[in-house]
Amino acid sequence: MSTDAVSTKEPPDLSKLSETPKIGVVYSDVKREYFSTEQHYITEKDALSDATIIAEEIKKLGCQVFLYPGNETLASSILRNRPGMIFNLVDSIKGNDYLSSTIPGILDMMDIPYTGAGLLGLALCYNKFLTKKLLQNSGVPVPNFQLFNTSHEPLDINLRFPLISKLNEIHGAVEISNKAISENEKELRERMEFLIKTYKQSVLVEEYIAGREIVVYMLQGLNIKTYMAEKIFNKPGQKYKIATFEDQWTEADKKPEDQAYTYQKYEDANLKEFARKAFEITRMEDYGKFDVRQDASGRFYFIDVNLNPAFGPKKLDTAIGLIIEGLYGIPFTDILKRLIARKLNDDSGNASSAL
Repeated sequence: MSTDAVSTKEPPDLSKLSETPKIGVVYSDVKREYFSTEQHYITEKDALSDATIIAEEIKKLGCQVFLYPGNETLASSILRNRPGMIFNLVDSIKGNDYLSSTIPGILDMMDIPYTGAGLLGLALCYNKFLTKKLLQNSGVPVPNFQLFNTSHEPLDINLRFPLISKLNEIHGAVEISNKAISENEKELRERMEFLIKTYKQSVLVEEYIAGREIVVYMLQGLNIKTYMAEKIFNKPGQKYKIATFEDQWTEADKKPEDQAYTYQKYEDANLKEFARKAFEITRMEDYGKFDVRQDASGRFYFIDVNLNPAFGPKKLDTAIGLIIEGLYGIPFTDILKRLIARKLNDDSGNASSAL
């Protein structure tokens, strides 16, 4: 499969469809009481407004669009409108990220095409430990890591400080701050105890990799393309160069020069090959994101895998918008066209009768 960074083909012309496409957009049904902390709630609180903006972008392509909350009413609501495909934007169900994998299961049973990863891919994505194991066993480089179910388990003697602690089942940089990095075992035990007690889940601990941080976006149309960007950190004197929760969720209105980090284009053939391999291993579909570190020796380490990452145009401050739209000049409408055309193709890859 091709991984060319920029497509030379024109996006599909949806005006040639024999009838107006009916498209559904499924979003997270968000209530504050579903989430154990304010941070976790913040990552989801704009789900409806973001989905509405994406729906408006789809309407501009001449499609009829329906919005559906990802809750117990989903199947009956879809049966009323019978859309030809679904944009799946659900990140959690009742505040549980891992339950979002049930959405593809429902849509598969209803034989409705949808964007993003399937049930197995999403289930793996919400277990960072298993994902790291898959990558490691397949030759994709990752930092040394260990999973902790309690804060009292013995520390692997192969791990070297500083270490960074991450919630095993939650993405969105929740609880990623300077406190997430421990320089000794006492700090590590205290951090793990807080995370496990607060979120009632395991903690993934891995070695902090000093160096450059690269975001790799994979976008699948008729083939797979790779878009890469380096994060340029703008915090002088910052000991550990990381994108904290506050950096990612509270700086959208700041000028670029005042933000904690910006993006610039990055290219590396070896990293592109690793990303292509990781795309297949992790069961990504349509689009996905890898966060990668490169140390002083030039070695790459995959530090995060995100299937169905935040989706939307640049104005929503999504990484897909800032990188693919902002740096590579690919309009968000072209991304929508390619995904819609892919889902309205038959299993053989040929255009369906509606195209």
